Amino acid sequence: MNIDVSIANVCMLAGKIMLESGAETYRVEDTMNRIAVSYGLSNAQSYATPTGIIFSVDRVEKTNFVRISKRSTDLHKIAEVNSISRKLTGDELVLSEALLLLEELNLAKVSYVGWIQIVSAALIAGCFTIMFGGEWADFIPSLVAGGAGYAAMLWFERFVEIRFIAEFFASFVIGLLAILFIQNGSGVGMDKIIIGAVMPLVPGLHITNAVRDLMAGHLVAGLSKGVEALLTAFAIGAGVAVVIAFI
Repeated sequence: MNIDVSIANVCMLAGKIMLESGAETYRVEDTMNRIAVSYGLSNAQSYATPTGIIFSVDRVEKTNFVRISKRSTDLHKIAEVNSISRKLTGDELVLSEALLLLEELNLAKVSYVGWIQIVSAALIAGCFTIMFGGEWADFIPSLVAGGAGYAAMLWFERFVEIRFIAEFFASFVIGLLAILFIQNGSGVGMDKIIIGAVMPLVPGLHITNAVRDLMAGHLVAGLSKGVEALLTAFAIGAGVAVVIAFI
């Protein structure tokens, strides 16, 4: 296989995994460029957006493109790609070995199973309620509402690929359960229960990445991620607002 083709394959696959796992676009481009430079391609060109990657081994060579259609948050995969890229640049791996490792990582399901995510979201929701000034009587209602809301989001995503609708549905469930708990005397502060329960849905990583991309000069990526985070926040707020308005 042509050495330039091998480098392009490694760079594109590394960038694809990182973007799909929620990495910042400037980090994706930096990783791809470092791999290319370590193999003597000083003029390698890479351009990443939240929905696609463009890469060329030189200014006048053919351009490689891959579209990113699904994105999630998987910091473990990002760390694994960083580890592979460091080994490549440190001559601890050859291109063929790196490509094999990246292909295995791309196919791997390293995220936690659904029930662990739901339990974690429930505990996070309860703890946030207490942190935001809620009473201990609000801990269990927030725990249940947060876990149920996150489970509803995971379930709804199986049928509708539009994540904003799934988040709207999840916040609707959270708002409904919070009201039911308060009406049954199982909680004290409805606002604290709702705030804690929606925290697992809040796009904190998207907001952080948007700011970091903007500070790094990646205006297109930063603005698009900022808008995505804004839409997510709107969907969460709208779901709760609909419940409060009609019940």
